[in-house]
Amino acid sequence: MKKLKVAVIGVGNISYYHIINYVANPDTELVAFCDINPETLKRRGAEFGVTNLFEDYHEMFEKMPEIDLVSVCTWNNAHAPAAIAALNAGKHVLCEKPMAMNAQEAEEMRAAAKRSGKILQVGFVRRFGNDAAVIRDFSERGDLGELYYARASYVRRNGNPGGWFGNKALSGGGPLIDLGVHVIDLVRYLMGNPAPVSVYGATFRKLGNRKNIKTPRAYHATVTSKEDLCDVEDLATALIRFDNGAVLNVQAGFCLNLGKDETNIELFGTKGGVQLDPAFNLYTEMNDYLADVKLVGDTAFDFDGAFRGEIYSFVDAVLGRGPVRASADDGVALMKILDAIYASAETGKEIAIGL
Repeated sequence: MKKLKVAVIGVGNISYYHIINYVANPDTELVAFCDINPETLKRRGAEFGVTNLFEDYHEMFEKMPEIDLVSVCTWNNAHAPAAIAALNAGKHVLCEKPMAMNAQEAEEMRAAAKRSGKILQVGFVRRFGNDAAVIRDFSERGDLGELYYARASYVRRNGNPGGWFGNKALSGGGPLIDLGVHVIDLVRYLMGNPAPVSVYGATFRKLGNRKNIKTPRAYHATVTSKEDLCDVEDLATALIRFDNGAVLNVQAGFCLNLGKDETNIELFGTKGGVQLDPAFNLYTEMNDYLADVKLVGDTAFDFDGAFRGEIYSFVDAVLGRGPVRASADDGVALMKILDAIYASAETGKEIAIGL
C-alpha cells in the first residue's frame, strides 16, 4: 500500500514526538518540514533526513500537493491559521493542544474541516495513556458506577517556561491553556464527554516568571524573545459543571508557593473512586468493607506510549481503520470551557456555556 505523505508545521520541542512516531509508523513517510525559524528548520531536517524545508506553509502546500496529512506543532497563535490552510489545501490535520487561542478560532477550524471533508484531530494526548484505557475499561463495565465528581491539579512551584509561553499574544494564556487543557479534557473524556454547561473561575498574576529565583527551572521554551514578556496568569482555578450533573474542580499553575510540583487527578463514582496521578489507585467496597485495589501490570501514564498511540490512532482514522478519538467537536468544547474560565475570572461571575 502507498504510504501517506506527512508534513510537520512547527518543528520545535513537541514536534519531536510526532516526528519519531511518523518515522516508526509503517503507513507514513515524512516528506516536509515547515518552521519560521530557519536554524531550527535546518537542524531538524538534518536530524531526520528531510530535505523539503519551508518557512511558509502556503508555499509548502503549493509546491507539494502530494502531502496527505499534517501535524501542526506551532505556537498557539498559529494553530488556527496553519490548520485551516492545511484543511483548505485538502490535507488531514492533527493539531497540537490547545486547539486554538479561543473558541471562535476553534469553530473556524471545525468549519474548515467540514468544508474540506478532511479529518481534524486535536492533540489531547492524555486520552491515549495506559491509565486512561484502564479507567475507561472499569467505567464502561460499570465498576465505578456514576462518575459525579472529579478533582484535577497540574501545578508547578517555579515552572513558567518563559519565551512564548508567557506571552499572551502568542500563547492565548498561561497555565490554564497550557497545562489545564490536559487535565480538563482527560477528566471529561473519562466521564464520557459530558457537555459543559457553566464555570466559575479565578485567575491570579502574583509571582510572574520569578526571574529573581536562583534555583534553576526545569521548564524552558526553546525560543525566547528579547523582552521575555510575561503577561499571563500564574494560577487558574475553576469549578466546571456538566450537563449530566457532574462537577470538576480544577487548578493549573506555573508558579505557586507550594512544596513541590503537583499533578493529581481523581474521579469519584457511586461504586468506586480512582486516582491517576501521581500513582494509579482504585478505591471501592468489597463485602461491605472499604477496599483499596492494586492492579497488576503497567497502569502508569507512559508519555512516549501515549504519543505513539495518538499518532497511530490519527493515521488509522485517516485510513478508515478507526474513529477520530479526539475530534474537532471535543476541541471546540474545551476551548469554550477555557474561554468561560477566563471570562469568569475577569467578571467574578459564573459563566454559562452553550455548545
